[in-house]
Amino acid sequence: MDYISRFEALLQEQKERVKKMKEQGDFVKYDELDTIIIGVVGGDGIGPAITNQAQRILAYLLSDEVNKGKVTFKVIDGLTIENRAEAGKAIPDDVLEELKACHVILKGPTTTPRKGDQWPNIESANVAMRKELDLFANVRPVKVPEQGIDWTFFRENTEGAYVLGSQGMNIDDDIAIDFKVITTGGAERIARAAFEFAKNNGKKKVTVVTKANVVKTTDGKFLEVCKAVGEEYEGIEVDDWYIDIMTAKLVDEKRRTGFEVMVLPNLYGDILTDEAAEFQGGVGTAGSANIGKQYAMFEAIHGSAPRMVDEGRDIYADPSSIIRAGGMLLNHIGYGKKADQLFKALEICAAEKKYVLTGRDTGATSEEYANYLMKTIEKL
Repeated sequence: MDYISRFEALLQEQKERVKKMKEQGDFVKYDELDTIIIGVVGGDGIGPAITNQAQRILAYLLSDEVNKGKVTFKVIDGLTIENRAEAGKAIPDDVLEELKACHVILKGPTTTPRKGDQWPNIESANVAMRKELDLFANVRPVKVPEQGIDWTFFRENTEGAYVLGSQGMNIDDDIAIDFKVITTGGAERIARAAFEFAKNNGKKKVTVVTKANVVKTTDGKFLEVCKAVGEEYEGIEVDDWYIDIMTAKLVDEKRRTGFEVMVLPNLYGDILTDEAAEFQGGVGTAGSANIGKQYAMFEAIHGSAPRMVDEGRDIYADPSSIIRAGGMLLNHIGYGKKADQLFKALEICAAEKKYVLTGRDTGATSEEYANYLMKTIEKL
């Protein structure tokens, strides 16, 4: 096999991606749209069960907007592992067209096959969606006021170690090679998103997380570009940490309260945000935003938990993560007050513990918890 030709093809593909990146226009302005189309993608595993509850809550909060025709929901069912495996694609063509007909997307978890699974080796649906819709900024907030934690992570979504994750090469029985890609434009736009957020939300420090002392070329470029962008933002401190020590400092009670906004390449952001979510109650409690200029997607950050479905426990799955993602969606499309209501209700319900989610019949169903949330919102 001609590995040089394969590598040249990958390089050409990345050059075309950079070209498209440079040609992009401005961010969509939702207040100027006649109708905002919210796509609802259940995914697979427990995804449909929990996403349905999040949609119910959004429809409740946006009932006036739905009645006026300002907001409409579009349910997209085709992103199951069975459908993706049959099509042999991370996102079947017809599903991708449905996604592109939406402005924002609320997405449940999807199964990513791994070696030894019954499914073919197709790419992660999340990775594919981020690439196809150019959702370059993965934004994950983590807030635990009683511990002095108020972090917002800006994880680059479309480059790094994941961008060519399914296109590595087995050279022979002894050598396997994967690729990591960082571009100047890709690093600049995620850095700018992080610094703009800091400027607009009264944050005083942005921390760049890499392993630039060892991974000198790609991580080195990411760090260099982020620091250059930071020089444009007077009054915002820029510091940088290596990913290994950063994972330790998040659990250091003396140091962790000093972090505010963090910007990271893809893989490091994936790892660190899962660690950070544990302080808030686990990945089941955290939501995630994936922002591009034309599209945005909001999702739960946990997996599809197929075992719960096999055991008939999907109705007891915790919908908190996807509901929190729904709140982030509301904020993104201009309904900040409704988002604040939802986040406040989540805090109240977590504190009151009238309905406890255990993932089994010893606790509440996701529907009961969603009903509890809506009743709590009514009282606010």
